Parts: sequence; C-alpha cells; structure tokens
Amino acid sequence: MATLPNVWAQDWPTKPLRIVVPLPPGSPPDSLARILADRLQIAWKQPVVVENKPGATGMIGLDAVARSAPDGYTVGVMFLTHTVLPAMFGKVPYDTATAFAPIANLVWLYNVLAVPPSSPLHSVADLITLARQKPNELSYGSGGNGSPAHLIGASFCKLSGIKLLHVPFQGPAAAVQSLMSGDISAMFATTSTAVQMVRAGKLRALAVTSPERLPALADVPTLTEVGIRGFEMKEWEGIVAPTGTPAERVAAWNTELNRIMALPGIRERIGELGMTAAGANTPAQFTSLVGSELQHWTQFVHSENLQVNKS
Repeated sequence: MATLPNVWAQDWPTKPLRIVVPLPPGSPPDSLARILADRLQIAWKQPVVVENKPGATGMIGLDAVARSAPDGYTVGVMFLTHTVLPAMFGKVPYDTATAFAPIANLVWLYNVLAVPPSSPLHSVADLITLARQKPNELSYGSGGNGSPAHLIGASFCKLSGIKLLHVPFQGPAAAVQSLMSGDISAMFATTSTAVQMVRAGKLRALAVTSPERLPALADVPTLTEVGIRGFEMKEWEGIVAPTGTPAERVAAWNTELNRIMALPGIRERIGELGMTAAGANTPAQFTSLVGSELQHWTQFVHSENLQVNKS
C-alpha cells in the first residue's frame, strides 16, 4: 500500500480536466481559474478546461460540481457567498457542508467603498452623517443577495450604526454600471474593478476593506483608519471537488495548486487583480474555514434579518 500514491501519480491524469466557475467570464473567480488552468496544463500535460456556469448567485455552478463524478477530473471554485446562501435562501440544491471535498483556499480579496464621481460624499464620515440624517434613503449595490458586496455592506451598516437600502443586481458588473451612473449611492466594489474605475475618474474611492492601504490606491484610507473598528471581513476563493473524490487525487490537486500559487509570477498576476495569495494550506484547513464561515454567516444572516430583496 505504501506505493499507492506513486502509482496514482503515474496513471493520473489521463484525460482533460475541468474547473467549473460559478460566475461569468471576467469575474475574479474566472480570472483566477484561467491563471491556474494555464499552469496546470503544463504540469499535468492534459487540457484543463475552464467552464463558466453562472446563475443563482453561484448556486448553479457549484451544484454542477456536486453532481459531477468524484474522480478528480472536475473541480470548482467555491467562494464566501456559498457559505451564506443556505441561511439566506433556506434551501440550496446541495449540502454545502457535506457535498464537497475542499482542496485548498487560494486567495483573499478585499473591496473598495466607492461612490459616483458626481456624489457629494467625499469621505466615510460624509456617508455616515448623511445616512443618519436620511435612514434607508441612501443605497448600496451588490451583485446579488448574499454576494460579498451585500455582506460587506450589511456589516458596514451594523458597525457604523446606519441604515442603507440594499439594491441587488444580476451580477457585479451591472451594479458597477448603476453606481457610475449615479442610480445607487455607494458600493463595496472588488479591488480589481474599483482600481481601474477610480484611476479613470469613473468612481471615487472612500475607503478600502484591507487591513493596510492598498498599493494601487495608496491615498485611500482603510476603514479602520476612518474609525470603523472591528471590520475583519475578507473574501476568499478556493477549489473544491465533489465529495467522495479519492484522497490521493485531492492531495494531488492540493500539492499542485499550492506550488503554483507560490510562484512569484503568479503572485504578481493575482496581485494585479486585487487578490492576495492565501499561502500553502491543507484540505483539512480549508474544510475548517468553510465550516467556520458557514457557522458565522448563518448567525449573521439570522441576527441581522437579512432579506432576499429583488432588483
């Protein structure tokens, strides 16, 4: 039995592999998956196909992973939203806690609190002051119910003691477009999108959610700097396989993903996308993260009575 892992390594993979992305092309999970696929094809000498299956705030794509054969040839990108959906919607087509074999958490992502360039708001203090004067009159957009921008906005409201109206859209791109046109008051946009728009003068950045200032937006303060204490939320994206996938193949994916993510060139590329490498981690550690996030967001959704608003 001691030679089993070596035998598996020699005999696998022998056909194309698939990475399912539950969001559209151009989204952060899609960009990450394509970076990985390029490197995996070189290492494993087999095609690695990135398949986009967007819809239902990421449920459709992850359901496709759960229903795939547990043979190691299909994996998918799981992200923070997937640990929120069960509590928010009451039912999802799979059991998030048991339907998957977590392989590795790959990146952390941060967001930028942004407003339209024509907005009278020039600081977080301005936003909080006006929101207290006009509860639920100011709005914040997101890519959908349970999306990171939704959760960050709800957490921000709780910590700052204000009430903003949540406006969900069919994906973050639509929300950003609405923000630029001034149809909504603010949004916690992904760093990769916000940096480009801020530099082009299409958005104004008020703060970033990262623990330290972002090099790409060095003049924009962190939420902690402007007095929002206790804000520790950060997005994450990792790779999962269907439950029942042999441990040897989960380990093979984990080893190769950790190797790729440690490459200097890869760290630079994901940095340009507003991502930070999570560092080498094990399937057990990622399983623990998913479990703790499920517990945390279930409690948060219930305590804050988050509603599934329709756009």
